[in-house]
Amino acid sequence: MASTALYVLDLVVKMSGLAGLELTHVKHIYGQILCECGHVNCTEPGRCAAEADWKVALSEWHLVGPTLASLIVCLSQRLRGSRRLIQEFLNDWFGVYLSTSTINQCLHEAGRAVAPVEAQLAAEINQAELVFADETTWKEGGVVLWLWVFCSATVTLFLVGTRSKQIIQNLLSSDFAGWLMSDGYHVYRQYLKRVRCWAHLVRKARGLAESLEKDCAQPFGEAALALLEELMKAVYQAREGPPVDLHRQYSEPLAQFKALCEHYRDCPHEKTRALAREFLNDWDVIWSVLKYPWLPLTNNEAERALRHWVIVRRICQGTRTKEGTRAFALLASVIETCRKRGISPWPYIAEVITQRRKGNPAPPLPATAA
Repeated sequence: MASTALYVLDLVVKMSGLAGLELTHVKHIYGQILCECGHVNCTEPGRCAAEADWKVALSEWHLVGPTLASLIVCLSQRLRGSRRLIQEFLNDWFGVYLSTSTINQCLHEAGRAVAPVEAQLAAEINQAELVFADETTWKEGGVVLWLWVFCSATVTLFLVGTRSKQIIQNLLSSDFAGWLMSDGYHVYRQYLKRVRCWAHLVRKARGLAESLEKDCAQPFGEAALALLEELMKAVYQAREGPPVDLHRQYSEPLAQFKALCEHYRDCPHEKTRALAREFLNDWDVIWSVLKYPWLPLTNNEAERALRHWVIVRRICQGTRTKEGTRAFALLASVIETCRKRGISPWPYIAEVITQRRKGNPAPPLPATAA
């Protein structure tokens, strides 16, 4: 005996014949069935139990099916569409009108669905031999926060929070044994096995070399730039040739440059003083690549990972709520990690939503495609 029913809109991906998307409109009927033994079986939509920090429900009792929800995630996160533009697209191409609140609910629900995958990504980051880290500003309801990214060869993980060392400590365990590539932000200094991005140093040195300040800025900038360019050439050559200890080979020029940094560390020119102190504060870390030439010279991996989301930030001006911020970071992590592994994120996100709506565990993220 039927007691209630629900219509679900979803998409079917057609791979044979004329490939494309087919819109389906299915009526799901729930009620009671009397067994021959006299037992009454009740059917009802699947539901995920309540979880801390999430207000959005995760249930099969939803107008939007998993694949359609995954398409909405794609239109929002990957194609940078606003809620209203997504609404317009779905109405124009599928004849489906969804309210902006329903679209927003789909995004939050998808974020909650993939939340358990974050632990898998964090564990893989902690096992990586080399991790790239960077951060940029992010707004949540007008409050300035920071969007952090941590990249390994197979994982890209985004976190949003304050600009403090607590973010890094919460992610990287005390026994993290890999190399950490970063810029000069002081919160990274707690990790001694670290590599500094030379691109930042070259940019600052060139700025000083081209400065109109001839007493301090120009001579120090020219000296720093000349040394960095010479050492970069040596590192590239060392990668192609037999093993060589560049740190010992260039010990004298490094000692002379360190003395120059000591000379300019109290220079009245602010940017000259800042760069001299930056070299001194991270001296061993900056030149660690001379001992291990296979290590990267720049933090381009993390900067490229942030670039798409910086454009998103400029368009949407950030997120509005704590839950929206959490959903955004989780979905960005899954999307970028899938891309890095050579797999499409959209079928995976649809499958995660399907299983989590039933109250099942989230499927683990697939390994790198062969």
